[in-house]
Amino acid sequence: MGLIAMSERDLQRIEVLSRVIAGRMTIVSAAYVLDISTRQVRRLLNRIQTGGAASIRHRSIGRPSNNRISDGVRDYAMTLVRERYADFGPTLATEKLAERDGLRVSRETVRSWMADAGLWLSRKQRRTFHQPRLRREAYGELVQIDGSEHRWFEDRGPSCSLLVFVDDATGRLMQLRFVRSESAFTYFEALKLYLQAHGAPVAFYSDRHSVFGWRRRMPKAVRA
Repeated sequence: MGLIAMSERDLQRIEVLSRVIAGRMTIVSAAYVLDISTRQVRRLLNRIQTGGAASIRHRSIGRPSNNRISDGVRDYAMTLVRERYADFGPTLATEKLAERDGLRVSRETVRSWMADAGLWLSRKQRRTFHQPRLRREAYGELVQIDGSEHRWFEDRGPSCSLLVFVDDATGRLMQLRFVRSESAFTYFEALKLYLQAHGAPVAFYSDRHSVFGWRRRMPKAVRA
């Protein structure tokens, strides 16, 4: 016997109708649960009693939609977009396909095709897309600094932060230092020890951590 594909809605209908047939549910209750009329329930009951549970399966399952656009039209449209409108967004590409090429397709369809073909990124994808930063080529060109707060000593001590200095080119750990918490001053102390041990690299790199904006928060008298 072959497998029969069914939607969740069809499976729910079969379960409810089976209860009606077994006398455990009324037609009115079944209509309420399935959100259809009692007339539709009776029609489905007749169908399942004459054709079995498989007859409840929606007629369109496994068949292409009547509104589906052929693959040939899609391929032709994407060929035109690649050759003529690669720099256009879906809205403008849709307009040009209609004006210049006589190909009338909805904007949402073109948007979907362009996204599948890698010709268009959604706003969310564009916001989260970042060009990867290439590693430096030589040791000492760039040292990354970062901190991680954690209970490093489990129950043997309080939570603390680990400051890490990593050479970007080699991935070598240049310095590790435990501090009570991340702050500009603990980074300065760690930096002093790093410079004494290794000298100055070409550059340091860190994320936009708030501790590195400490000067903007200091009183004017202290800054002076």
